[in-house]
Formats: sequence, C-alpha cells, structure tokens
Amino acid sequence: MPFAIGGNARIRTNIPAENAYNSLEVSNRSISLRQLRLSTGKRINSAADDVAGYITSRALMARNLSLKSAVNVVGDAKNLANILMDSLENIGEQLQKIKESVLNASSGAMGTDEKVALAKAAYRIAQQITTVVESTVFGSTNLLDGNFSTDFVIGTKADNKLIKLDINMKKENDDFNIQSGRDFLLLDTHSDFAGISDFNLSALNIVSSSNLGIFSAENITSTLTSISLAINNVSKVASYVGGIVGRLDSQEDLLKSQVVNYNAAISRIEDADVAKEQLELIKSQFLQQASLISLGQANTNPQSFLQLIQG
Repeated sequence: MPFAIGGNARIRTNIPAENAYNSLEVSNRSISLRQLRLSTGKRINSAADDVAGYITSRALMARNLSLKSAVNVVGDAKNLANILMDSLENIGEQLQKIKESVLNASSGAMGTDEKVALAKAAYRIAQQITTVVESTVFGSTNLLDGNFSTDFVIGTKADNKLIKLDINMKKENDDFNIQSGRDFLLLDTHSDFAGISDFNLSALNIVSSSNLGIFSAENITSTLTSISLAINNVSKVASYVGGIVGRLDSQEDLLKSQVVNYNAAISRIEDADVAKEQLELIKSQFLQQASLISLGQANTNPQSFLQLIQG
C-alpha cells in the first residue's frame, strides 16, 4: 500500500515519482489481466489466477470427461439392445404366422395335401427365422447364437471404480425366465427350439402326404402347445432386453443432465464475468492515465527547487 510522504525537497529520493511509477505498474498489470480475460473468456487462465479454483475446475473437468465418455458407451449399448429387440420382435411375428398355419392344419376341413402345403409354408418362415438369427450381429459378433455376453461401462463411482451393465444373451441366463430354464437354445431351428425340449422347426420340412409328422392328428395338439410356449419364451427374452433398454434410457438422461450441471459448475468457476471485467478495465485505464500524469508532475518537482540555488 503506498503512503503519501512529505519532505519533497529531498530530490535524491523522489518519493512521489516512485509512488506514481508503482501505481502505473499496478494499473498496467491490471489492464493486461482484464484484456487477457476478455479475449479468452476465462477468469482462470493459469493456476496463479486462483489456486483453489484451478484445482476444483480441473477435477470437475476430469469428471465431466468421464461422463461424456459414458454417454457414448450408453449409446452403443442402446444400439445393440435395439438391434436385439427388433430381431426378437420380428421372430415373434414369424412364430405367430407358423402358429396360424398349425391352427389351420388342425381343422378337420383340411385334407392331407393342404396340411402338407401349410407345413412347407411354415418351414419357409422357419428358414426366415434362421436368417434373422444369423444376421443379428453387432461388431462382427452374433447376438442370438446363445453365446453372446458383454459389459458396458455406463458410469464411474467417486473412487473411479467402473459402473457396468451386463447384456447377457447366453443360453444359461436365468433372467430369461423361460419355460425350460437353462436348456434354452435361442432360436436354433435344428435342435430344441426356444427352450422347448424335443421340438425343432426343421420337423416342418419332413411333413409329407405319407407321414404328416408333427401335423398329424395325434401330434398337432403338442405342436400347437410347443409353438405357443416358444412364442411366450421369445417374448420373455425380448422383455429382458426391453428392461435393459429402459435402464439405459434412464442412465442416458441422468448422464446428460450431469454433464450440463458440471459444465455450469466449471463455467461459474473458470469463465470471466464480461461486464465486471469491462468495468475493471475502464477503471484500470483511468488509473493508468492518472498515474502517468502524476508521474510527470512528480518528475517536474526537482525543476522548482533549482530556483533556490540559482545566483
């Protein structure tokens, strides 16, 4: 803090000039600071500007970066889950068509040739189910072969431990809650189908006029029951995936809100108040001009004392 000191006749140490010069330095430094903040939009441009604020903002930025990464991962998980749901929905629709064929074949009005035709048509639909299964892939990995399982990192805890979401499409997954439990082989048309033991859709292709097989009078009820159970099991698997999508939607909304809140916190700490900085700049510019005038006046004082020693 400068003090007004008398004894101005002592020109060897021009105290008023030194005070004016120091004030000029302070004003120049303040002007540079305000111009820097206005040009960058940042109140904190280095750790020296605000040590505590710098540490806090950097910690918030690191956390915010993790949140943004988690949003991207959640998006990937939703894409994968949506692919699964679309395929399962399509398979459910195809099974309904097969069930319709079975119901028609159970009518006493249907002759042998008609039943064979219905079975062959149903088999073509079963082939389409196989196509759906084989083409349901994500990143070169088949999702419906009963072996797919992966984890997605959807967040981090305070100690930086990962929060993961498991999408488990393995046949051993008890969460499917299907009819025959762990024996579920998802939509394999050449073995136990959709968790139904001793039932496969390839049997539709061997129905003939000489052997109606699963379309015969003694087997048609069992066939209809198996198809109905398969539809129910596929719906249960779809509901499992749907539950995951619901959680992902909620997590995505949460993460996006948190990103906005962190951005607001970082802005409050780091960003410059333009109106305030402009006012401070004008004040510093005024003090700069005043200091220059004062310095000029202080430097002329010795000239007045020369008159005392002139002869």
